[in-house]
Amino acid sequence: MSKNGKILVAMSGGIDSTVTALLLHEAGYEVIGVTMKTWDYASSGSSKKETGCCNLDSLQDARRVAVDMGFHHFILDIRDEFGEAVIEDFVDEYLAGRTPNPCILCNTHIKWNALLKRANALDCEFIATGHYARINQKEGRYFVSKAHDLNKDQSYVLWGLSQESLKRSMFPLSELLKPEVRKIAFERGYSDLSKKAESYEICFVPDNDYRGFLKRRVDGLEEKVKNGNFIDKDGNVIGKHEGYPFFTIGQRKGLGKAFGKPMFVAEIFPETNSVMLTEEEDLIRQQCFVNKVNWLKYPATNPDLEYVTKIRYKDAGHQSIVKSYGDHLEIDFIGPVKGIAPGQSAVVYEGDDVVCGGILYRSIIH
Repeated sequence: MSKNGKILVAMSGGIDSTVTALLLHEAGYEVIGVTMKTWDYASSGSSKKETGCCNLDSLQDARRVAVDMGFHHFILDIRDEFGEAVIEDFVDEYLAGRTPNPCILCNTHIKWNALLKRANALDCEFIATGHYARINQKEGRYFVSKAHDLNKDQSYVLWGLSQESLKRSMFPLSELLKPEVRKIAFERGYSDLSKKAESYEICFVPDNDYRGFLKRRVDGLEEKVKNGNFIDKDGNVIGKHEGYPFFTIGQRKGLGKAFGKPMFVAEIFPETNSVMLTEEEDLIRQQCFVNKVNWLKYPATNPDLEYVTKIRYKDAGHQSIVKSYGDHLEIDFIGPVKGIAPGQSAVVYEGDDVVCGGILYRSIIH
């Protein structure tokens, strides 16, 4: 019998989840490791060798750690749920002219649900992952805060977690810097993991070519969308393109045509297969709208206040006035913001704490 009870640890085979399991094991928890199989790489059509989580090498690395430390390890096959929720949404969003973030959707609706279900079956009170973030509590509400290592902070991708998920979750790496995590792995005899390259790609697009993935996934897509028009902000046709789903807001490279000056994707119009190109200054917005909002630190009745809003993962954040309408937000930026992409997430911070987050669906030029 362990002194701290049983805890289910999500193990991808990478250094972060491995050190998470090691630290909890050494702290006296009865660790049960679980590796989630989300995607069948053989069906991706990619020519690139499998990388990142969920491939065979990663599964074996996770199992090796469990064997070394003497705790149970399971493989949880969630490919069906993942395909229905994450991959179908990924395709649908691009076909709607938006830019999705599948990792957030996966965390919110797939991984945590699967982990909690297995934790209940195995009588584990808590689950743990290798995310760099903190979980805090105030007046009965649980919320995510930034990690000690701001270079690795992942609070942005965790805005969708429910109160029940946060209540039962632990992030043991929250106070550690990445070099400290690598040192722990090295000292515990896992020098191969301490040198293992990290993957920042979408797990089901291992070659990072989302355009190729869409072409393979949607029968006849290339033929349906070819010969689309590039237009300027006045609606004039200024060139041809291969199809609107293959562009994202703010994109400059890979337009397939030279215009004599830098041009950027500013708007995408699926209904006409048109892509608006503008100069960089025309990407600036000062207001946006957000739906599917999940409130963390405060309930949805919180009054309009000034916060910092991040509109993408590596965004530094922007001072803004956030007006709440339940599961919708109106965000007015105090200064100009460039490259707001519908489909991405807007995450609202109060200091280091995540107040709420949601999906961007519209922006306005003032």
